[in-house]
Amino acid sequence: MSTQLLFYKEAIPVSKDQHADLSIDTTQDYSFASRVNSVPLTATEFPFAARDYVIVFAGQDKPMPAAILGLQQDRNLFISDGGNWEGRYIPAFVRRYPFVFSSDEESSRFTLCVDKEFQGLNQEGRGEKLFDEQGEKTTYLEKMLTFLQEYQVQFERTRAFCEKLKELDLLESMQAQITMPTGSQQSLTGFQVISRERLKSLDGDQLADLAKSDALELAYLQLQSLNNFSVMVERAGTGSKGSN
Repeated sequence: MSTQLLFYKEAIPVSKDQHADLSIDTTQDYSFASRVNSVPLTATEFPFAARDYVIVFAGQDKPMPAAILGLQQDRNLFISDGGNWEGRYIPAFVRRYPFVFSSDEESSRFTLCVDKEFQGLNQEGRGEKLFDEQGEKTTYLEKMLTFLQEYQVQFERTRAFCEKLKELDLLESMQAQITMPTGSQQSLTGFQVISRERLKSLDGDQLADLAKSDALELAYLQLQSLNNFSVMVERAGTGSKGSN
């Protein structure tokens, strides 16, 4: 089976036989994501994510959107020392933790998993139980399952959006050279963005097709989000990541 990992350490299938007494402490502490500098995004998140984050496309053969969260490899600029998320929007990839879907090789069957290393897992009843006394899924677990199912739907729609961008040859490699407040130079590489010039050169039918599917709006949201690089430099310079 495959999973998208990042801050997941050991994702195991959720089972009523093994997890009958398991609870999840739902206290919002995002320290688990403090050492990642980007997370995947779905296209439906662009309008919210573009207010805070730089949106790029990661991967060459099968590019997918990602929100840049930091200018260094192991630092998330949007998490305070106390574990609070300081951006106005928290990406769905983060909000679903400690749960995740894993899939078989054909991606035809998905299994709900939980990160067994998540500090909020407990058998003392703290937070939300996963199963009730009859061994049935609790309202909380059903809610999380629905959330992940919707995430998967949006993931597939996002993949179709990215395939369209690639088909129209709208993506180009970009390297960001950033001057930090200290005067040092920071380089971010290995990602792609939408080419404004290539987008403007599309014919009327192609633009109309993108507009009908909302892809044109998404494209300009991604381009607009690049202005957030300056905001991130400011955050990096404060040392405390600032607040919104």
